[in-house]
Amino acid sequence: MAFDREMHSCGPSNRTEGVELFYPAGVQSAVIIGNLDGVHRGHQAVLQQARAIADARGLSAVVLTFDPHPSQVLRGFTPPRLATLERRVELLRRHGADQVVVEPFTSELAALTPERFVKELLVARLGAKAVVVGENFRFGAKRAGDLEAMRAFGAELGFEVAAAAVAGDERGPFSSTRVREAITTGDLDEATRLLGRRHSISGVVEGGDRRGRTIGFPTANLGGVVEVLPPHGVYAVFADDRPGVMNVGVRPTVDGTSLRIEVHLFDFDGDLYGQPMRVHLVGRIRDEKKFSGLDELRAQIAVDAAAARTILAGARPGDGG
Repeated sequence: MAFDREMHSCGPSNRTEGVELFYPAGVQSAVIIGNLDGVHRGHQAVLQQARAIADARGLSAVVLTFDPHPSQVLRGFTPPRLATLERRVELLRRHGADQVVVEPFTSELAALTPERFVKELLVARLGAKAVVVGENFRFGAKRAGDLEAMRAFGAELGFEVAAAAVAGDERGPFSSTRVREAITTGDLDEATRLLGRRHSISGVVEGGDRRGRTIGFPTANLGGVVEVLPPHGVYAVFADDRPGVMNVGVRPTVDGTSLRIEVHLFDFDGDLYGQPMRVHLVGRIRDEKKFSGLDELRAQIAVDAAAARTILAGARPGDGG
């Protein structure tokens, strides 16, 4: 099957999660290829490397990334996300990309030979004059292409190939797997260190049962969250730039079944229903627990709110990046 040239012609085209899918016409580029979920410190090192190459050669730094995750198409499994696609694009641009090209990952794309992948996508579409990929990078049908193959294509087609920088610490390279492990075990300090910013979750404020308002702590109920969640419990957060306290869990005192993400914003009284919200996780306060009734729950929430205010005092709003 021919690679669809019209679907992704230069200029705005199909949208995914609010992100334009397009190619920069007539641009000569230094291309970084990868999923780059989370844009953690390891990814940031690669972006800095590509940025330096682009600046030295007068190229545009272009990230080629994919959606959905290749594992979804090839194996029917998607690793838990560290960021939505829209957030990933935002972070890639923050850390040095001039342009982010989001290529829909399809079975047709996966079936391209390594030669067609390079000639049709990297050279013809993206104007690649430099390509930055990891030592273990594989591309093309049945993952037949590797770093050495990419270098051979580069020599033939006139682009240089650089092995991606590897950034890490005493435990090894920074990786999305390490970030997910830190978040899912509740080690927010480690997650922040690996990401170079606070982990965030995002969604839309939905209507709830309004029980929080009756006990003096109205909450915004966040729905549609796809990012990795921390363990059930209570957290100090910034909702966008507003300080607050968040509970993640099943509310065992009043419910005990369905997962809820509830955010109480300090010193705020307004209508947020239907509004998007990004919540940045700053510190873990305690595990979720069941109380004897609403009075004990109300008293504990007051204690949690005071603890969150202390944690957030003097902290930089947002993701701290």
